[in-house]
Amino acid sequence: MELLEDLKWRGIIYQQTDEEGLKALLEKEKISLYCGTDPSADSLHIGHLVPFLTLKRFQQHGHRPIVLVGGATGLIGDPSGKSEERKLQTIEAVQKNAESIKKQLAAIFDFEGENGAIMVNNYDWTSSMNVITFLRDIGKHIGVNYMLAKDTIASRLETGISFTEFTYTILQAMDFNYLYDHYDCKLQIGGSDQWGNITSGLELIRKMHTEETKAFGLTIPLVTKADGTKFGKTEGGAIWLDPEKTTPYEFYQFWINTADADVVKYLKYFTFLTREEIEQLEVSVQEEPHLRKAQKALAEEMTRLIHGEEALQQAIKISQALFSGDVKNLTATEIRQGFKEMPSYEAAGEENLVDLLVAAKISPSKRQAREDITNGAISVNGEKVTDSTYVLQEKDRIEGQFTIIRRGKKKYTLIKY
Repeated sequence: MELLEDLKWRGIIYQQTDEEGLKALLEKEKISLYCGTDPSADSLHIGHLVPFLTLKRFQQHGHRPIVLVGGATGLIGDPSGKSEERKLQTIEAVQKNAESIKKQLAAIFDFEGENGAIMVNNYDWTSSMNVITFLRDIGKHIGVNYMLAKDTIASRLETGISFTEFTYTILQAMDFNYLYDHYDCKLQIGGSDQWGNITSGLELIRKMHTEETKAFGLTIPLVTKADGTKFGKTEGGAIWLDPEKTTPYEFYQFWINTADADVVKYLKYFTFLTREEIEQLEVSVQEEPHLRKAQKALAEEMTRLIHGEEALQQAIKISQALFSGDVKNLTATEIRQGFKEMPSYEAAGEENLVDLLVAAKISPSKRQAREDITNGAISVNGEKVTDSTYVLQEKDRIEGQFTIIRRGKKKYTLIKY
């Protein structure tokens, strides 16, 4: 399918500055295009992904992606979508964040070959510019009235906006102009909240070149959930790409728990499955929702993309072990992932199972603990224990570090040593 038609079918296009012009350009030549992010944290989360995955779709059609990490703009703070001033970060913190984010983005794109991706940092061309050059060479081309008409600025005029954040849109415009001059970059893509910044870039390119100069902007809709709750958040917070913040198992579980009402939309937005494959999964959602084929495909595609095949297989193994109760073959590393959010107890030398159940608050009393054991409600590392005099031994410690106690079908507690 032709690229723009595929993006439309996926529901990825929100706004375009010149739809016909961009279509004609893409039919005529392979272009360079960019998408950027500011390193306001040391990891991206899944809410950042769709614009970058869209950039990758362009790469798959032969175009060259430029991935921009905003080491300079991150020092200023984008007022888009914010009702109050951002807290400024130190240069050291922003640079550290930028390095972490570069690694995450590097895993998504192909940097080899004729249309290999390029990664840039706007700090490289912004940090050396002095204020006089900025005001004379750049600021002269952007009218204050033009900036005041931007939603991101207009919405802050009553509550207040500093000159620092007021000029953010000019800095991002500089990026587009710089990439246009040095990389022949003709298209910027971003989330729907970036429309004002993207059009500022087009305005600066037009003013600093000729009226006939053509560059383009395209935005992507905000990802929403059918029930109205915020996408990409759980009780534990955001779903991060950093495996230290959100383990591959938690990442996999987030996608596998997608509601039927959302799963087809997410398959279109986030995966590179074909139209035929997604339409087959859509039929499965309608006719055999209990099989959750679409959710499994989504979870597998996303975990493989962000964390790799090995982490995906590990996440599947943990999921199957927890579902079946057969946890004895999990490694200590897998247990740390799978039981990260589950109740745990630091063993203080209790070796008698009854004493441990009470100390870890698995059973409320010794009498209840004995009943739970004799009734077959207690499993140690997946094996039922029915002897109320059972004493835990070294063999009950997985890699000497953990014992997994299950009460009933689903109530797990992790015993740590």
